[in-house]
Amino acid sequence: MAAVYAGGGYDLRRYYVSRRVVIASVLLAAAGFSAAIVLPTRALAGGAATTSTSPGTTVTTTTTQTTTTTKKKPKPPPAPVESVFPAAGQLTVNSVPVRRTPSPRASVIRVMHDFRPDYRPQEMLAVRRTVGTDGKVWYQVSIPMRPNGTYGWIPASTVSLAPTHSQIVINLNARTIDVYRFGKHRWHGIVAIGAPGRETPLGHYYVAARFVPYHDPFLGVFALETSAYSKLTEWPGGGVVGIHGTNLPQLLGKAVSHGCVRVSNTTARQLERLAPLGTPIWIKK
Repeated sequence: MAAVYAGGGYDLRRYYVSRRVVIASVLLAAAGFSAAIVLPTRALAGGAATTSTSPGTTVTTTTTQTTTTTKKKPKPPPAPVESVFPAAGQLTVNSVPVRRTPSPRASVIRVMHDFRPDYRPQEMLAVRRTVGTDGKVWYQVSIPMRPNGTYGWIPASTVSLAPTHSQIVINLNARTIDVYRFGKHRWHGIVAIGAPGRETPLGHYYVAARFVPYHDPFLGVFALETSAYSKLTEWPGGGVVGIHGTNLPQLLGKAVSHGCVRVSNTTARQLERLAPLGTPIWIKK
């Protein structure tokens, strides 16, 4: 009886199975390679990529491209041009050259900054306006500097102004101070003025700063810094003429100061209430 050898059939079947596995592996590898190329390309373009990984199975990948738009902040509207003078206010720019005439080409007297060296805002006082050589409105302003009474011009677009409603009048001969508010007389007091050789200067000025001298009783309960300069004053730093209270009221009515105008502490409190920044000051005989 002949023997039947079945091993060959088994090898044949194993051969066909191995062949199918190899073909499937190749197809899967090819599909993976295609996905690796297609997906990044579509992701960069911003869209949807579809990949078939096996028969009956589909994987869809969606990418979104986001565009960010930065909006520029609108520029603030220019300050309205003032027509009532005197008018006071602060700069709307970091700095501005004050010129001798209302012209962009005129020589510069001084550059004013929005903040003073002591970090207080720079107050400006304008006395009139005109149209400059550039066809734009300019203000004539009082400049706090030596010599006293120096005026110059700045473009109206560089400062925000409002009409002043108070006025201080100091009479050196009478040794008095009078304060007006909205055209009405609101206060009268006695003052001490600069001694001979250290006279309080005559002229038109304005209130440049206000403060309470907490650690200096010599200046009283309240003080105003003016835009006037004297030969030498008791003002911190020297030179600037102040109007301030005193701890020596017995000296009021006399010419004893270094140039400042001393008032009683009661008057100083009234100045705190009635004389804001920019208040015009007239020192006369």
